[in-house]
Amino acid sequence: MKSWTWNRIAVACCCFCLLTALTVPPVAAKTINLTYSIFFPASHGQAQAAAEWAAAIEQRSAGRVKITIFPGGTLTKADQCYDGVAKGISDLGMSCFSYTRGRFPVMEAADLPLGYPSGLAATRAIDAFYRQLKPAELADVKVLYVHAHGPGLLHSKKAVESLEDLRGLKIRSTGLCTKVVEALGAVPVAMPQGATYESLQKGVVEGTFGPIEVLKGWRQAEVVRSTTDCRSIGYTTAMFVVMNLNKWNQLPADLQQIFDETSRQWVDIHGRRWDEVDREGLDFARSLGNRIIDLTPAEALRWQQAVQPVINAYAQQMQPKAIDGNANVALLKELIARHAHP
Repeated sequence: MKSWTWNRIAVACCCFCLLTALTVPPVAAKTINLTYSIFFPASHGQAQAAAEWAAAIEQRSAGRVKITIFPGGTLTKADQCYDGVAKGISDLGMSCFSYTRGRFPVMEAADLPLGYPSGLAATRAIDAFYRQLKPAELADVKVLYVHAHGPGLLHSKKAVESLEDLRGLKIRSTGLCTKVVEALGAVPVAMPQGATYESLQKGVVEGTFGPIEVLKGWRQAEVVRSTTDCRSIGYTTAMFVVMNLNKWNQLPADLQQIFDETSRQWVDIHGRRWDEVDREGLDFARSLGNRIIDLTPAEALRWQQAVQPVINAYAQQMQPKAIDGNANVALLKELIARHAHP
C-alpha cells in the first residue's frame, strides 16, 4: 500500500514538471549591444557599406547582436578610433592606419605609391597582405577586415600638368602620402579628410591627394578646379575594421563565426563600393566643370622616378625595427598584380 502511494506521488511530480516545462516560456537569450565608431560621415558610401555589414551581423545572429553606429567621428575622432577600440571606448571602429603614423610600421607599406589600379584591387591586396603577415602591431584588437580606396590622385585649385606646376604648392596629405608630396616638390600639410574642405575653401592648402571619390563623398570638387590623374604612382590608404579584444573573446563561438564569415564577404563589398564612389566622384567633378588632366607617358615616368626614394626609404627605416621592408613591398606588388584584373 505504501509503495503504491509513493508511486502515485512520483507520477504526480513528473506530470507537474512536464506541465511546467510546457507552459513556462524559455528565457530569451540576452542581446549583445555593441557600439561602432566610424570616421566617415553617414552619407558616405563606406559608412553605408559598414551599416549594411552591421545589419547583416544582426540578421545572421537572429537579433542576438545589436550594433549602434556612430558616424562622422562622433564617438571617437579619426586619429583616436583605434585606441578607442583597444581601450573599450567603442566596441568596434573603422579608421585609417595613417592617422597614427609610426604606430603600424608593417601596415604602412600598404600606403606606398605602388600604382594601385582600383579600389577593389587595393582592398583585396591589402586585406590579403594583413592576413598573410598578421603583424604583432595589431595584436591588441581583433582585426575583422581591412579595406582601401582606389588610386590616390591630385586634386588642386590650379591645373597641374607637370612636376614644375606642383612645385611649392601646399598639399593636404596624411601618413606616407606626406613623403610622396615632398618627393614631388610640393609642401605637405597633414590633416584628416574632415578638415580638408574648409582648408581648401580658405586657401590654407592649395590641393589635396586622395581618391577621386572625395570630390563627391567629401564634396571637395566644389573647392578645387582640376584633378591630375597620376595613377602611375597611385597610392592608397589602408583602413581597418577592428573589435575590442575582450568583447571578441566574450562572444560565443557561433557568433564569432558569423562575424568572421560576414567580414570576409564585406572585403569585396567595400572594394567595389570604393570603385562605385570613384565613378560618382568623377561624374560630380565633371558636372561642375572641373578639368581632368592625364599625365603624358613621359611625365608619368618622371613622377614614378620622383617617388621611388619614398619606397626605398620605407625599407631602410624598417631595418632597425627588425622588419623586412623590401619583403613587404615585394609582397604587396605581387598581390596588386594578382588582383589587378578581378
